[in-house]
Amino acid sequence: MFKTWLDGPVAYSFSRSRVAQFAALIAVLMFFGALLAPWIAPHNPFDLASLDLNDSLLPPAWSEQGLVKYVLGTDDQGRDVLSTILYGSRISLLVGFSSVLLAMFLGVGLGLLSGFVGGRLDAIIMRIADVQLSFPAILIALLIDGVARVVFADQGHGEGVAILVLIGSISLANWVSYARTVRGSTLVEKNKEYVQAARVIGVPSIAIMLRHVLPNVTGPVLVGVPPTTPSLGTMINNGNNFLYSGEWWLVVFPGLALVLLCMSVNLLGDWLRDALNPKLQ
Repeated sequence: MFKTWLDGPVAYSFSRSRVAQFAALIAVLMFFGALLAPWIAPHNPFDLASLDLNDSLLPPAWSEQGLVKYVLGTDDQGRDVLSTILYGSRISLLVGFSSVLLAMFLGVGLGLLSGFVGGRLDAIIMRIADVQLSFPAILIALLIDGVARVVFADQGHGEGVAILVLIGSISLANWVSYARTVRGSTLVEKNKEYVQAARVIGVPSIAIMLRHVLPNVTGPVLVGVPPTTPSLGTMINNGNNFLYSGEWWLVVFPGLALVLLCMSVNLLGDWLRDALNPKLQ
């Protein structure tokens, strides 16, 4: 099976695309950097016993007042910025990719079902989507997150499910855009000749929907995936308070990590859109 994938059009397209290879390299490096943070980070930013306020707000190592052991400098708590980025990326990547994948799964599934089946089911799903679109996504996410935290807190779960609640709230707030995009493409695809021919020869509807229609409607979904990165965003927000006093590294380095992450995911999305589009093969 793996050899078949290597000989397929997706692997061939990847081997020919320098942009996709560069984006994949950045994404893989950031993923493994976050995964291996406890072993490769110079310091543990969450070990309070190792923090020294005398080392707070130190510039990067190449600056005049910098120290070699703090390559990218320190923040106002004396934490190493490089180590904080590595540790912070773990939560960022977990929440970001999990919430996007879950929202995509819900949106693509409901959009495909709505567009292909049509009728009353289509009307119900789209009316729910219209109601949700009348409110800002951030408001929906905050509402779901707040209600879920109260419910789980009353049951004694506390902070143990905080990350799962965050992932779920972001996903439920953002599935609509995927569903509407896939539904629109499905309405076009299901009336084309190849779908009609499949119905004539007796192919089951579920097989037509999953095997023939789905590959042709997922392309637009793979472009512009919004990776949510709350941990890196928190670092940037905290560093903004010190930006005008000269501690620029508190914003620049987390911001650079965020830009690289967003760029790599979006470039990979552009490549996947082309690689999985049967019309371009």
